[in-house]
Amino acid sequence: MNQTEMRIWINSEASLARSIMATRKMAESIGLPSNQVALVATAVSELARNILKYARQGEIILRPVSGITRPGIEVVAWDQGPGIESVAAAMCDHHSTGGTLGLGLPGVKRLMDDFEIQSEVGKGTRVTARKWK
Repeated sequence: MNQTEMRIWINSEASLARSIMATRKMAESIGLPSNQVALVATAVSELARNILKYARQGEIILRPVSGITRPGIEVVAWDQGPGIESVAAAMCDHHSTGGTLGLGLPGVKRLMDDFEIQSEVGKGTRVTARKWK
């Protein structure tokens, strides 16, 4: 695993597409099976779309990580947008403040093995998620 951390600034649909391609490349290089590569790419797509929709700009950070017995990929999505008023509500299926189906953050949590979220109104949001081989 020769890859190092990758950072993709998210501020357009083009940067969203770059983040998905970079995710696929890194996940494949770590040796994740194709179904897991697709899950991680889907999670990154959702996180990057949230950045664009709610904060307009932010960053996706991808890094290889090592667990006790297996490698994985860590995804960090952060922004300095409006923050989430109620993280507990946002983590419930079908809760949406943006007129969507409300499956984004709960869906990301289901797609990944580890999931953490921190958000503060007026300061932004940071999601960290990992997928293990």
